[in-house]
Amino acid sequence: MTLASDLLWLCSIPSLIGEEKALCDAVQQRLSRRPLAAPIRRYGDSIVVPVRRGSGGPRVVLGGHFDVVRTEHEGAPRIEGDRLIAPGAADMKSGLSLMLALAESATLWPVDLTLVFYAREEGPYAENELGLVLVSDAELSKADIAVMLEPSDNKLQLGCGGSVHAAVRFGGKTAHSARPWQGENAIHKSAALLARLSRLSPVTDERDGLTWQNVTSATMATGGRARNIIPDAFELNLNHRFGPSTSVERAQQNVLDLVAGEADVTFVDISPSAPPLRQHELVAALADSGVLAVEPKQAWTDVARFAELGIAAVNFGPGVQAQAHQKNEWTLLSQLDVGLAVLERWLGRIGALST
Repeated sequence: MTLASDLLWLCSIPSLIGEEKALCDAVQQRLSRRPLAAPIRRYGDSIVVPVRRGSGGPRVVLGGHFDVVRTEHEGAPRIEGDRLIAPGAADMKSGLSLMLALAESATLWPVDLTLVFYAREEGPYAENELGLVLVSDAELSKADIAVMLEPSDNKLQLGCGGSVHAAVRFGGKTAHSARPWQGENAIHKSAALLARLSRLSPVTDERDGLTWQNVTSATMATGGRARNIIPDAFELNLNHRFGPSTSVERAQQNVLDLVAGEADVTFVDISPSAPPLRQHELVAALADSGVLAVEPKQAWTDVARFAELGIAAVNFGPGVQAQAHQKNEWTLLSQLDVGLAVLERWLGRIGALST
């Protein structure tokens, strides 16, 4: 099968977040027919595929998530010229197609290669099944490097930004909207915070010669009881994004400083950042294997989970990054061959490197 046909096959099996079982079953069944180093290990709707062992070279993990976000699409998965249009085509079934190709290749690269396909990446940090996989599968903690095949236009994206979501709740007192002076308007109480948010500028966060932007945004708002009632409660979701030089504790304090005691704050989802490790020899070797550029990963990815285990981890994938989570998402088929060539070149040359 070609990379294009593999990607179309992956996209033809729906796998919205929380509904990955059918795709997991199909990939497990397909790869179980291959001569693997050991049986596939399954955890929930996620699988660990031991492709090669006993090479004497570095222990390499390639990872990708099955799930896609719920977006609007007009028409079935299809190929139009150089574009494959389908939910998850870019984010990140394009990366999964490369993982399938490497698993089914006859080439014996001088590395111990493991593939991790997992579920629920697009949801809350605590529900992401990669966490379960890393806790349950002891062998993965011994990896020397992990490459997450997130869409990056075949650029090597180092580290990742962290993310904090905070529920910020303003309290008030109800009253008839004809007599607002008898109540306390919780929505109006948020005005000062919203004004500060609108004036915020990104704060530069630098590491290994790369630059991230620390930013904070209000992303959701809920409140009010009826059109003619002064609201006694109003809640904002604040999302604070931060680079690898900023700790989770510092990020939380940044949110608290911004709110300035004007509302109750509850941290509802916390995802740590990850360092770029630009000088790590396996990372440097990938940077020198034909990637189109080297840049920081401004968003959060699961490289942070490997970083917490002391494992070098990077982002590299063929998907069109700007198409992630878009209506009528698409990716370029020509980028698949380029991405596969980079990974094959890298796997072929790192066997001699010490780790």
